[in-house]
Amino acid sequence: QVQVVESGGGLVQAGGSLTLSCAVSGITFSGAAIGWYRQAPGKQREFVARVGSIGYANIADSVKGRFTIFRDNAKKTGYLQMNSLKPEDTAAYYCNVQAPGTNGWGQGTQVTVSS
Repeated sequence: QVQVVESGGGLVQAGGSLTLSCAVSGITFSGAAIGWYRQAPGKQREFVARVGSIGYANIADSVKGRFTIFRDNAKKTGYLQMNSLKPEDTAAYYCNVQAPGTNGWGQGTQVTVSS
């Protein structure tokens, strides 16, 4: 059974940076797609970024140019590098892992950006 654990969230001032990590176990990591989603209070969960098993990445327009998604297959970990953070980036960030027969979510990590 897949296990997904996010880390790296915190409080940062606007313009600052954070890197979120998504540690995965229980599946063949190299064959999985890693996605990041976020959910702000009172809003629906929204797509942020995704990197496929061969490294092709998709980034939401709202964060394009500021956020980068990448993966380290040796460490079985996905990352979301967030630069130039804005108050509107404040949300709980969730990692999603997809592979044949698997769709796993982490518990989320909170990112708060102060103005």
